[in-house]
Amino acid sequence: EITERDDHDTGFAELTVRRGIERHTLVGGLAIERDHFNPIDLPRFGYTFTVPGLFVQDDLDVARWLALSASARLDRHSEFGTFISPRISGLVRRGQWSSRLSYGTGFSAPTPVTEETEAAGLSRLTVIGPLEAERGRSASFDVTRNSGPLSTTLTLFRSTVKDPVEVERTEGYVLKNLSESTTNTGLEAVAVWKGNNVSFVANYDYVRSRETTDEGRVDVPLTPRHNVGLDGAWEWEGVGRL
Repeated sequence: EITERDDHDTGFAELTVRRGIERHTLVGGLAIERDHFNPIDLPRFGYTFTVPGLFVQDDLDVARWLALSASARLDRHSEFGTFISPRISGLVRRGQWSSRLSYGTGFSAPTPVTEETEAAGLSRLTVIGPLEAERGRSASFDVTRNSGPLSTTLTLFRSTVKDPVEVERTEGYVLKNLSESTTNTGLEAVAVWKGNNVSFVANYDYVRSRETTDEGRVDVPLTPRHNVGLDGAWEWEGVGRL
């Protein structure tokens, strides 16, 4: 019953340089992102974010059985300041088996555009602010086995989000930062079978996502505990794929 007009524009550009030096593969680059939101009927929710950044990565083949990767990214957000996001991982290979351990950080800037406001509009939204950017840390460990046409991978992961942004559902919608971190813990199992012209991918995900609200420690809404998927492809070379 309520019409809300808005313009939402995003732009992104990136320049990357890559060079190999002996056992090292070095990657460096510059990036810039711009996000502009103009709600014509509710201008108080408008924003323009510009985020220039630079990044560097080094992949090192220590031995035939061991590879290391380290990277760092520096972003300067026009509204929320400067963020440094490091990441490191190690890959071990032995015969048909491989395993990777990784750890990294990142951030996300809050906006009034959420799943709820995309569906219900901004006229019922209240923002308790000023909002803080979300900061995340994640770690994962996976094991992969390749046997002929079949590849299987099992991944264990955990992530923590500091200052998570929550949409509280009351008579309207309230957007605010939670004081306690949100955690996500789970596992993913993937099996890929590839034939000459046919391939199948089966996956299962288990995720336990928890947050602290006025009601205590609860599951995060709209986050399913279990996900199961199956994909199949049949390809004719030079013709197409089903």
